[in-house]
Amino acid sequence: MNIQFIIYAAFLFFISEMILLISKRSKSKTLKTGNDKRSLLFIWLAIVFNMTMGFFVANFDQWNGFNRKTAFIGLGLYLLGILIRWVAILQLKKEFTVDVSIHKDHQLKTDGLYAHVRHPSYSGLLLICLGLSIGMNSWFSILAVLPVVLSVLYRISLEENILINEFGTVYKDYMTKTRKIIPKVF
Repeated sequence: MNIQFIIYAAFLFFISEMILLISKRSKSKTLKTGNDKRSLLFIWLAIVFNMTMGFFVANFDQWNGFNRKTAFIGLGLYLLGILIRWVAILQLKKEFTVDVSIHKDHQLKTDGLYAHVRHPSYSGLLLICLGLSIGMNSWFSILAVLPVVLSVLYRISLEENILINEFGTVYKDYMTKTRKIIPKVF
C-alpha cells in the first residue's frame, strides 16, 4: 500500500461524485418540494476538509505489518462504501437527486437496501470517507471524518423532514422499522 493508491482511490471517488453532481440534479419541471439549505455544499466542504486533512496528517513513511493490514481494511471499507452507495443510488432510480427534493410522482423506497437503513447512500459515503482515512495510516486522518458525519446528519434531518411532510404516517412507520445509516444500530 502506498500513497499513489490512496490518491487514485480518492480521485475515483471524486469522479464518481462529480458524475452524480452533474447528472442527478432535480429538474424544476418535475420538482414538487425542495429544501436543500446548502446541505450539499456542507457535505462537499466536509469531504474536501476530510481528504485534505487526511493527506496532510497521513503517515505514508512508516509502514509495518499492522499498518499494512489496517490500510487494507480501510481499502475494504472504501470499496464496500462505493458498492453500497452506488447500489442505493441505482435502487432509487429517478428519485435519487443530489439536492434535497421530492418530485411530483415521488415513490417512497422501502425495499432493497432501504429495507435495512433509510439512507444507505450516506452509509456508503461514510464508509468511503472512513476507509480512505484509515488507508492514510494516521489516527488524525480518521478524526477528520467527523465533519463529514456531522454534515451527513444535518442533511438527513432535512431529508427526513421533507419525507415526513410528503408521506406522513407512512414515513413515520418506516422510521420505526429501520435505522438511519447503520442497520440495527443507528
